[in-house]
Amino acid sequence: MPPISLLIKPASSNCNLRCKYCFYHSLAENRETRSYGIMDIDTLEILVKKTLEYADVTCTFAFQGGEPTLAGFEFFEKLIEFQEKYNTKGVKINNALQTNGMVIDDRWAKFLHDNNFLVGLSLDGTKDIHDMNRIDAATKGTFNRIMKTVDLFNKYKVEYNILFVVSSTVARHTAKIYNFFKRKNFRYLQFIPCLDPLDEEPGGHVYSLTPDRFTTFLKTLFDLWYEDIKQDNIISIRYFDNLVGMIMGYPPENCGMSGICRCQFVVEADGRAYPCDFYVIDEWCLGNLKDKEFDEISKTDTVKEFIGVSRYVDPKCRECKWFNLCRGGCRRNREPFADGKPVLNYFCASYMEFFEYAAPRLYELARIFSRRIDYGMGME
Repeated sequence: MPPISLLIKPASSNCNLRCKYCFYHSLAENRETRSYGIMDIDTLEILVKKTLEYADVTCTFAFQGGEPTLAGFEFFEKLIEFQEKYNTKGVKINNALQTNGMVIDDRWAKFLHDNNFLVGLSLDGTKDIHDMNRIDAATKGTFNRIMKTVDLFNKYKVEYNILFVVSSTVARHTAKIYNFFKRKNFRYLQFIPCLDPLDEEPGGHVYSLTPDRFTTFLKTLFDLWYEDIKQDNIISIRYFDNLVGMIMGYPPENCGMSGICRCQFVVEADGRAYPCDFYVIDEWCLGNLKDKEFDEISKTDTVKEFIGVSRYVDPKCRECKWFNLCRGGCRRNREPFADGKPVLNYFCASYMEFFEYAAPRLYELARIFSRRIDYGMGME
């Protein structure tokens, strides 16, 4: 069997923040059941057992939300217990957690370190920028609380990345945010372009990321990153890392850069599975893993339809000189469809201008890293 990865939502859409741009909140509002509550231990045990029976060599259990830590500390202790119980084939298990960091204390941080969790911590930059959109139920900013979590992660040597959403505000302050991350010695960064609600024409909200602002963000961030790389100050930015890797001949590990969707096994709190985190809606439910097997779910007509429609490429896109790097981009940015087919990526003009601007330096870095690998030095 191929490596298998689950993206599990143990607290469904429940969250202790009220981030203004939250795409999952908008998805949940358009389902018959807005929240599936907290995953019960029996469902967790079934998921772990079936995953480890199905997997060969390696598998990943990634937890996301809503806010996954709301499932409780004991939930994750049970996860480790079940993994030890059912891993009879000696499969390599990777655990990951994406969190807003609000409930992390010493006990949580020690647990995440001791059990080798890779953590994605959401932080949009400096206090003034972060607190504009990432607010709690009382509309208070959350920056100070998240920085306490950063201190705990550093204290207990938790392996973590910084995840930041590129909203309209963030795009205007790229250099300020990047330099703040550098000062804090955050070496692994991942940016996520802000999404407007599904089935809406993009650009209608205060936080909405427009193509012009995304272009400026990409070019500014790349300039700063490139200068650091040239000085051997290696900071990993997932999107740029993937582009360099693709030029070197490696497949992108970022799903949205592959050009064709795949079934990701996104699992809601009640065990229902979906093919993608951006489409956890009733239309794309694949069945429930409590009573169906992975093979059965992955071969449904719904999966075939979901993947099949993503294969369509607009003729203008296919003729573009940058198609080999862009590949049309993530299907989610090609919504709303026209006549049942994906349209050009909303950020098409952004990517075209960015590649024209950055491609010579991307290819230069690919040559440098290729030589390092040839000499056994690796990319760092």
